[in-house]
Amino acid sequence: MTGENRIRNSFANKTWQEIKVKDSWQIFKIMSEFVDGFEKLAKIGPCVSIFGSARTPEDHKYYQMTVKIASLLAEKGYGVISGGGPGIMEAANRGAHGVGGKSVGLNIELPFEQFHNKYIDRDKLLEFNYFFVRKVMFMKYSQGYIVMPGGFGTMDELFEAITLIQTGKIARFPIVLVGSDYWGGLLEWVEKTMLTNAYISEEDLKLYRIVDTAEDAVEHIFRFYDKYLLKPNF
Repeated sequence: MTGENRIRNSFANKTWQEIKVKDSWQIFKIMSEFVDGFEKLAKIGPCVSIFGSARTPEDHKYYQMTVKIASLLAEKGYGVISGGGPGIMEAANRGAHGVGGKSVGLNIELPFEQFHNKYIDRDKLLEFNYFFVRKVMFMKYSQGYIVMPGGFGTMDELFEAITLIQTGKIARFPIVLVGSDYWGGLLEWVEKTMLTNAYISEEDLKLYRIVDTAEDAVEHIFRFYDKYLLKPNF
């Protein structure tokens, strides 16, 4: 279906009964995704999620760095969760898979770009129709986040995590942004514009850390959990 047809279809007249029936069945689809996700991820154990662009090529420095980060995490016993697709997501699963670690993919069905990569453990691949269900899985079962450079989807996941911690909806866990050359401008804007206008507090700037090496990224995760018990976030 083309973009124009999708817009026209969304405005098509539907009876109240048609809407009611469709909504009822949609509830069951959403419930099934939650149940499947909870059952599978609860069995895996402590994991770290790695976010980043699906468009990052294999020869890019951030792809190679992601492979190393995931390898180091897996060697320490953490499972690695990615969005299941190509690019940075593939690199994350590749790094964990390469050292025999737990490689988890939370894939989302999209009309373009997204297809699951070959480095996900066969019993740890989950397919989602709904972004919000998928994000709940990331938030509930990740013990920390490594955020590589990415686009709107990566920003969505990053700020979802920051918001939940800031508002006290989940416990504080480490968020590590990799690549000061990429994230520097955004974080400068956060400090100079959001903080200056009192839309956030000084304390909120401590909810994340920016690093430039794979070793520093994982060290922050390891150091944090030397103090705390690993468990689901809610």
